[in-house]
Amino acid sequence: MHTFTLQDERVSQATAVPDLFLDYYMPSANGEFVKVYLYLLRAAGCREVSVSLSSIADFFFCTETDVVRALKYWEKTGILALSFDAGGIVTNIRLLPLKVPGQVQTAPKQEAALKTAAVTTEPSSASPKTVLAKEAPKPKQLSSSRIQALKENEEIRQLLFLSEQYLGRTLSPADVNRLLYFYDELHFSAELLEYLVEYCVSKGSTSLHYLEKVGIAWHEAGITTVEMAKQETTTYNRKYFPILKAFGIRNRNPIPKEIADMDRWLNDYGFSQELIAEACARTIAQTGQPSFSYAEGILSKWKSQNVRSLQDIQALDEQHRKNQKTASRDSSSQKPVSNRFNNFHQREYDYEKLEQQLLNQ
Repeated sequence: MHTFTLQDERVSQATAVPDLFLDYYMPSANGEFVKVYLYLLRAAGCREVSVSLSSIADFFFCTETDVVRALKYWEKTGILALSFDAGGIVTNIRLLPLKVPGQVQTAPKQEAALKTAAVTTEPSSASPKTVLAKEAPKPKQLSSSRIQALKENEEIRQLLFLSEQYLGRTLSPADVNRLLYFYDELHFSAELLEYLVEYCVSKGSTSLHYLEKVGIAWHEAGITTVEMAKQETTTYNRKYFPILKAFGIRNRNPIPKEIADMDRWLNDYGFSQELIAEACARTIAQTGQPSFSYAEGILSKWKSQNVRSLQDIQALDEQHRKNQKTASRDSSSQKPVSNRFNNFHQREYDYEKLEQQLLNQ
């Protein structure tokens, strides 16, 4: 089990929760992420505590992947720093001093599957720096004057032209509104918007409704550059789409429940794509349809049998065939049970002869 040291560089060494965290960082964060940070505050108060990902995961009844996701989120906000070894294992966490309110940046948005609230720093009558929590962003209709003003921007005109080329059609007013919403309200750069359109078309969809869903997911994941988007889509495609393909599922993204199942197979069970594909193939052969629950039954059994390769599966299959043959031979060779009743010599009577004798009497 890998452990890492936890150091605290904050001025205060108490296990108290800083007001700045409560006022400016917590409102925008997912509740599970908040719990992980509070755990770190508590552990840091014990001085040089050895903490492991597994111990945190066990404490909150979650996976180590969930813990790493929370740590990386807080690293993006700037309130902690992570160090990794060559194998990508967390070796050190430094809790950093929280910034004063005037220096706080809007926290990066949560991952799409978490559907957490976005945060803005809009002024209010009570305080010019009050942080307001909002629901996940929903596209709204921009005013005609605002759309016209944006269209005067050469960058926007180029974006709309390229979008029409990618989509193969003239953009409707609703299409234009959807694209400009991301630019004006969610602050996507024109370059990122162009890549968003290109990515959706590459996935076989020219629907602006689909583009809207992907764009909001990127926004909630804190993606702000083309490089970040490429990294996200590459990781996503590499992890999940080979499994969907093994199930024969195409032209759609996995739903959250399916993602949770695949994360468990890859991370908790530690199975390779090859083994998972084999389980998918057996699922289709037995049920005739892509059943994640049936595949879960296969993979959980393989995990309990310490399967790590296709050779292990072949060995189990061979042993299963031998057991079936042995059971079949034993069944066919069974003889009547020897007991006193079966050993008794049965008398043989001619009932017709007996009946005739009775009639003649």
